[in-house]
Amino acid sequence: MTGEKDDHRMKQALSDIVDMDRHPLDDDNFRSSCQRTLDEAGVLVLPEFLKPATIAAIQEEGDGKKHLAYYTADNHNIYLTPPDPDYSPDHARNREVASSKGCITTDQIPPDSALRTIYDSPDFRQFLCAVLGETELFEYADPLSSINLHYASETQELGWHFDNSSFAVTLLIQKPDGGGAFEYVKDVRDADRSEMNFELAERVLDGEVPTQTLTMNEGALVLFRGRNSMHRVTPVQGRRTRMLVVLAYNSKPGISLSESARKTFYGRLG
Repeated sequence: MTGEKDDHRMKQALSDIVDMDRHPLDDDNFRSSCQRTLDEAGVLVLPEFLKPATIAAIQEEGDGKKHLAYYTADNHNIYLTPPDPDYSPDHARNREVASSKGCITTDQIPPDSALRTIYDSPDFRQFLCAVLGETELFEYADPLSSINLHYASETQELGWHFDNSSFAVTLLIQKPDGGGAFEYVKDVRDADRSEMNFELAERVLDGEVPTQTLTMNEGALVLFRGRNSMHRVTPVQGRRTRMLVVLAYNSKPGISLSESARKTFYGRLG
């Protein structure tokens, strides 16, 4: 009985946070439509996913926690791996791009935050499973990696790269005055077949390939398959900080982000 009451409270809380009329997460037809879009386009954008009051509350949380953010500025290749000595430094395999951002971690998200309600919601996870084709989704075992709020201030950007994971789940919380555009080129490589397509990757790096830009406003939910699609976030312009939340899940329980990755991304292990 207690569990049923907890589920009921969770559903009530989620409906206060998410526009469930516009995005009926438990509707099979809606889920199927979302899955088709993601499968065909490699990306799904659900505009106005968060209600206006939710956006404002998370923006306020983000502003209040910004001083806790760990900032990184790194040069890296598009594969986010060490350089390969079999290739020259200016080869697409090793060419470096710049990324810089700030980040607060799961343990710094307020206990009563709407982000925790969304992340923990069984309805939200079941929706994600249906759309992503996953059997079940689990939080990270470490205390830092499940919910991250990223900050990008003026001139900060994410350079071209591929994701290591098969999918990413994000919420745009605050748009900057300018810049901060999410650009991508679909299916540049096929990682599962080890087909790296260096020639096309080099042309993307050289700006010779038309890119697609995601149109998304504050409160949008975005599901993106970035394992084979190159993508970046252009430099932010103006004084207004871009805020983006990453909701990270695993298909198996008990998985932690590696200690080296936590040290690199967060500056600490826990």
